Amino acid sequence: MITVDHCTKYFHRGSVNEVLALNDIGLQVAGGDFITVIGSNGAGKSTLLNALAGSFLLDSGTITIGNLNITRWPEYKRAKLIARVFQDPLLGTCPSATIEQNMALALRRGKRRGLGIGVRAGDRELFATELAKIGLGLETRLQDRVGLLSGGQRQALTMLMATLVRPEVLLLDEHIAALDPKTAGQILSLTREIVAEQGLTTLMITHNMKHAIEFGNRLIMLHQGRIILDVSGERKSGLSVDDLLHQFYKVQGEELANDSMLLT
Repeated sequence: MITVDHCTKYFHRGSVNEVLALNDIGLQVAGGDFITVIGSNGAGKSTLLNALAGSFLLDSGTITIGNLNITRWPEYKRAKLIARVFQDPLLGTCPSATIEQNMALALRRGKRRGLGIGVRAGDRELFATELAKIGLGLETRLQDRVGLLSGGQRQALTMLMATLVRPEVLLLDEHIAALDPKTAGQILSLTREIVAEQGLTTLMITHNMKHAIEFGNRLIMLHQGRIILDVSGERKSGLSVDDLLHQFYKVQGEELANDSMLLT
């Protein structure tokens, strides 16, 4: 499904602030893989997802999805294949538009747009049916502005919008980090349901090692822009938080005692 081949990305190249964010990284992702991505701050996790989404062009290397070489594709063109949910619930929706207007935009992702009715009667029936599945009562609030929703409601709506038209790839960039524990648990449950129901190829960044072990069929750990651990199947399910911390200590040569998020 996805091939990341010898990909390198520098930021501020040639300056005193030069950062090698992706260091000749390579990754093969099979269709239907649900990969959790972990690593310390600055390891390259979000940079990897940004590279897949097309937020910038690589300095070298190629990215393919299926038989399509998307390395030089702009972000808007990749949106036909790739859906993304960000850490900040405010980024995935338009607050001044209504719930149904936001969902109507999501429904037309990857399609040509012209002048016409933005929200059709049939669309409203679809939106209400889909919203009812997440159990937050939003199916009765289609004409409410999204800016009136709580962060958890907006993130749930964003998850639904990202997968309303089935994407080839779903990118989850710490999508529960800004939520309280109860709401985060609800969004994770929704994530599991949607990914399983649609069989989505998914990469999910998390700082929570328990979630990294519990979710998905494969786990990768990044450090200094490279993949230093790649486990799947029974080997992944047999991991413990201590195993992952030991791997961090091994590559960094120091304990991460000040990173409490790694232990939550």
